[in-house]
Amino acid sequence: MSTSTWLSLATQTLNRLGLTDAYRVAILGVGNEINGDDAVGSIVARELMQSVRRASGADFHNQRLIIPAGPVPENFTGKLRNFHPDLVIVIDAAQLDATPGQVVWVPWYETVGMSASTHSLPLSMFAKYLSAELGCEVFLIGIQAGNNEIGEELSIPVATAANEVVQGLVDLLFPQV
Repeated sequence: MSTSTWLSLATQTLNRLGLTDAYRVAILGVGNEINGDDAVGSIVARELMQSVRRASGADFHNQRLIIPAGPVPENFTGKLRNFHPDLVIVIDAAQLDATPGQVVWVPWYETVGMSASTHSLPLSMFAKYLSAELGCEVFLIGIQAGNNEIGEELSIPVATAANEVVQGLVDLLFPQV
């Protein structure tokens, strides 16, 4: 799936949900930073925070929350609960049986059986919990990993996809930036 495809699906979803500036969106970047491409979700979250700060001169809009969650996203459920999101977007490396760097936009209930990064709780269980407990929509931006070897950097295709996801989310969720 090309970048334009995931972004088009994300845009359609947000239009269907009636996204406005008042809509509370949490972005949760997941991944183990020492395992090559598995780090992509956390890296996207950090880069997104930096992009928004550079462009706006401030942290970011108070209706948006960005969390680089590392390998244990369930540790941030309290922070998410306090934020009261309408939508949670989880960004994570995924095993899609696709070309490294391919990006998908997936509703949480379609992640059942999808192999993701090295965190302990399956993404589908975590997303189901968030949806039920917080009463919010949950979507995944999955990025096909290529190399999850310990100590490796992001592979070139995954780094390229990460940059495209950051720019796509800036355009979609931070249009004032």
